[in-house]
Amino acid sequence: MTQQQPRRNTALEKLNDTGLSLADSSQDIRNRKVIDRHGEEIGHVSDLFIDQDERKVRMLEIRAGGFLGIGDRHVLLPVDAITRVTKDEVHVNQTGERVAHSPAYDPTLIVDAPAQEFWEPYYGYYGLSPYWGAGYMYPEFPPSREKPIRD
Repeated sequence: MTQQQPRRNTALEKLNDTGLSLADSSQDIRNRKVIDRHGEEIGHVSDLFIDQDERKVRMLEIRAGGFLGIGDRHVLLPVDAITRVTKDEVHVNQTGERVAHSPAYDPTLIVDAPAQEFWEPYYGYYGLSPYWGAGYMYPEFPPSREKPIRD
């Protein structure tokens, strides 16, 4: 049995900034509402961060709160937290309060595509294994509608 080697330090970049699109348009969950584990709306998916090497979605950027863009907050959530995706919604296994208190993220401060040191606090905060770790299994993305919600 061979042990899977950890992935190298791969940077992530916003899909909106790449000029790329997802091969399957049904995987594009941008602008869908984000619903927490209690059925409450958190905000909406404003962008997706993709792995520069493997071109897989690794992180969601969620825009929450505010009115007409004033006072809104951007938060990050690993794609591993998604439990279900519908036509209009992305369901996650976290509470709205937990997401609201996640490590700080300011999209205006990211100039270059950050590497794993930038993302590590988010995986730790949500109790998820980082995608660059040995033995990591990429989740089904997006999860099918028929798949039961996992917590």
